[in-house]
Amino acid sequence: AKNATSSFFNLMNTYQENQQLKKQVDSLAAKDAENQTLRKENQQLKAQLKLSKSLTNYDQVTAYVLTRTPSTWQNQVTINKGSLAGIKKGDSVLSRKGIVGRITEVNNSNSKVELISTNNDSANRFAVQVTSKSGDVINGLITNYDTNSGDLVMGQVTSKKKIEKGTKVVTSGMGGSTPKGLLVGTVEKVSDDDYGLPSKIYIKPAADLDDLSFVTIAVRTDD
Repeated sequence: AKNATSSFFNLMNTYQENQQLKKQVDSLAAKDAENQTLRKENQQLKAQLKLSKSLTNYDQVTAYVLTRTPSTWQNQVTINKGSLAGIKKGDSVLSRKGIVGRITEVNNSNSKVELISTNNDSANRFAVQVTSKSGDVINGLITNYDTNSGDLVMGQVTSKKKIEKGTKVVTSGMGGSTPKGLLVGTVEKVSDDDYGLPSKIYIKPAADLDDLSFVTIAVRTDD
């Protein structure tokens, strides 16, 4: 009986030690996950600061995404900066890799961003351009977003020149408030019309439009 009692207490002690170890492991795992999240956020912030240095003719404001709902996922996000931070309607919004959208509504402490991937018919479209290998500049507009492929679609193409896959697409600066030369993405494929001429250019976005945490707003200083 004495041995049985001793074995019971040994088992209880082992169980309690295991429970304590499990709590410690869970705590360490939680801290590790938190540290990974913080490291990712720090990397994104550093990239945003690096991006800001390239926008020399604009004030730059860094913000984070407050809300993004499934029903308007590809159309808009809300950020945590507004008129008190100098944000204006029409300002361009960028991630660390490329342009993501434009400010469409401004409140004191938050703003709505219409994403470049929106399929809203009333959207103010981005004017973009591609430079061919021969140096010819092809202009057009981002007319819609292909939800199946995840590509932006450039329509109203102004040139008959052939465009190769992988060619960079940038903002043209036409139409006012958007800075020229901001990276939009790279050519994924070209859809020709019945005469073999480019009619639509499919663009792989430079920015990860599904993973927006921090953004930089290029605030105009001319008005």
